[in-house]
Amino acid sequence: MDQSDVMSDSPAERAALVRRLIRGGATAVLATAVGDSGWPYGSLVLTACDPDAAPIVLISQLAEHTRNIAADDRVSLLFDGTEGLEHRLTGPRASVQGRAVATSDPACRERFLGRHPEAAEYVDFADFAFYRIAVDRAHLVAGFGRVYWIEGAALAPGLPSPRALAEAETSIVAHMNQDHAEAVALYATRLLGHGEGAWIMTGCDTEGIDLRCGHCRARLDFDAPVGDAQDARKALIALAGRARGNGG
Repeated sequence: MDQSDVMSDSPAERAALVRRLIRGGATAVLATAVGDSGWPYGSLVLTACDPDAAPIVLISQLAEHTRNIAADDRVSLLFDGTEGLEHRLTGPRASVQGRAVATSDPACRERFLGRHPEAAEYVDFADFAFYRIAVDRAHLVAGFGRVYWIEGAALAPGLPSPRALAEAETSIVAHMNQDHAEAVALYATRLLGHGEGAWIMTGCDTEGIDLRCGHCRARLDFDAPVGDAQDARKALIALAGRARGNGG
């Protein structure tokens, strides 16, 4: 992922890049504070996110980082968008700071398992729980000399509201996978340049869609934010037309 080459330095684009890093990421480095000492403790975790791009993690109560969160819920997640670049320090990454709040929201579970189906093997273990990160701010490094602090309020997607589309997300994803599997595959292969395979859609939000084929995950942004299921349908049709070479 190299969004830095096309990113302007406007505040809106900086915030959009952080959201793209969160939405496109499958893992992050979770940093917590160790007890009274306050020493930072970093660990690799699987991530997903809410429709508004708030990160979601599934962690065990037996893990060191979860015990740390119980004592101090302030955390940082490092999202790395530099993989595959020849010079990785020229690529974008963001440290997202916030507070980890345990949640039993079934939508968090659905979005997380859509991105990480292998987690179904342990998601119902008694010691595992989902945590949603309420973001306070983020530190974005978009490349050399392009370093910014962004407050949490500025990171939230603007209009249209993510929640309006979130209510229809499950039905949109099911419809696309059941009735338009060819289009889903074309999104991944022709628009994103990935290899052939059994691609499925796993998520749809106001800014784009999430795709998966086995352990390969991909993110495709819409040309412009969509507000509801009807707008999403139009955007998906337009993307399919472009993938088939019919315009766009």
